[in-house]
Amino acid sequence: MRISDNPLRGQQFPAALLLIAAGLGLLLANLPTHDAIAAVLDAHIAIPGTDLDLSIAHWVSDGLLAIFFIVVAIELRHELTHGELDSPRKALQPAIAAAGGVLVPIAVYLLIAGADPATSGGWPIPTATDIAFALGVLAMFGKGLPPAVRVFLLALAILDDIIGIVFIAVLFAHDVNWVMFALAVVGVIVFALLSRVVAKSGSAGIGVLMGVIGVVTWGLMATSGIHATIAGVLLGLFMSPAPAEKLRHGLEPTVNGVILPVFAFVAAFVVIPQVAPSELSPAFWAILIALPVGKIIGIGLFGWIAMRIKPKGAAPAMVFPDLLAAGTLGGIGFTVSLLLANLAFAEDRMLRDEAILGVLGGSLIALILSGIIVSARARHYRVLAAAAE
Repeated sequence: MRISDNPLRGQQFPAALLLIAAGLGLLLANLPTHDAIAAVLDAHIAIPGTDLDLSIAHWVSDGLLAIFFIVVAIELRHELTHGELDSPRKALQPAIAAAGGVLVPIAVYLLIAGADPATSGGWPIPTATDIAFALGVLAMFGKGLPPAVRVFLLALAILDDIIGIVFIAVLFAHDVNWVMFALAVVGVIVFALLSRVVAKSGSAGIGVLMGVIGVVTWGLMATSGIHATIAGVLLGLFMSPAPAEKLRHGLEPTVNGVILPVFAFVAAFVVIPQVAPSELSPAFWAILIALPVGKIIGIGLFGWIAMRIKPKGAAPAMVFPDLLAAGTLGGIGFTVSLLLANLAFAEDRMLRDEAILGVLGGSLIALILSGIIVSARARHYRVLAAAAE
């Protein structure tokens, strides 16, 4: 199989795999298989001589997901330096739309669940967009759409990821050990310097040393009290471009085919509460509504405002119906939203499970809506193209 033929490097197959894994996790959690799988996920694995003693579920969310964030950070760096966000002019409209796609879902969440101190802390959960899944749905249903729609969505989702990363770093750091954090920063610097040596020499031995330094840096970050995935972000952002792209290319099939499906399975492994809908937590309803509705309104409205403030006579980057299509795609939270749900309600298992169900339900609603709206817009453009021919 040629590399270009690998479905794990595409967009549609990984998106379908992620959805199947999440559905399987939810299904098995609500069958007699629950106890056996839960026992495995709750089993602890410790690293001798360190403070690292995590359950398998946490090894997945803190460890494997850090590799995913390395790939995200490398793509983010590329877009900020050579891609769709490499100038303020290019970033203006998606940046304003991304702001709306964060602020409006937060407002919707707080309106529904903000009055209760037990649930008010979940407001970051509906702010994220799953890049891989949103682009996968766009690829499935968007044949014929202008390339500007994908560019806009990619920029929007990347900006969303930046905000999600900031939330993780700032809001969910507990009892920070600044010495360990400082050592982790030193590890990032050493990793970055070694990557520049590799870029010049191509030494495989130094590449192996980089791998060791990266693992040590992750361990230091994990024990510092700041979420360990931040180590992946920093390593990816400060790595030299050439080896970074090579690493991203090498990791992409593993991330899409193993890491994200495993995380989706573990995160979605929650028991559906056997209660009446009226007894579900306000957090569940807030997330269920804020993801699809808040994203559509926020991205559509703020994107339209961005079009109004462009220089006079300049053509809009996106027409309003396409902004609405992007807004529905933005409501597909999944990966980062599931991580934020785990972090926001880490101390309350019932609330955490209901928040995860809200993420799954809200993302599914957004997925269905986006499939309908994107298909309609794509059909519109295909008709126009046929008429022009």
